[in-house]
Amino acid sequence: MEQPHTGQNAPAGLVGGVFGLAKNLLGLIISRLELAALEFSEIGGNLLKIVILLALALTAGWFAIAYWSVLIVVLAWDTWGWKILLLMALAFTVLAVGLALYARSVLRQGKIALPETMAELRKDRDALL
Repeated sequence: MEQPHTGQNAPAGLVGGVFGLAKNLLGLIISRLELAALEFSEIGGNLLKIVILLALALTAGWFAIAYWSVLIVVLAWDTWGWKILLLMALAFTVLAVGLALYARSVLRQGKIALPETMAELRKDRDALL
């Protein structure tokens, strides 16, 4: 006796459901990876430009700081003596701490955290749980 033909090529039952679920899950993972790759490519180009500009700016900045510091020390040495070195050290320490705190605040704002990808992953997690 022949089984009635339902027009579906997929096996029926529990195994078919598991395979369908695995297929959908694989498709979901692939689409999320494509989204992340797209965001990384956009971020990557801009990040490379920023890194190169930052390296050049840091190099020029260090030379400027070094020459200005030497000039200030030479000009103030006759009147201040060793105290000018203490003043310069304190000023640069305050500057370094301020820049470190600013960098930490930028990182905490999540500006480089792939917001769209993370939002999609959160939605996926919520849908699965």
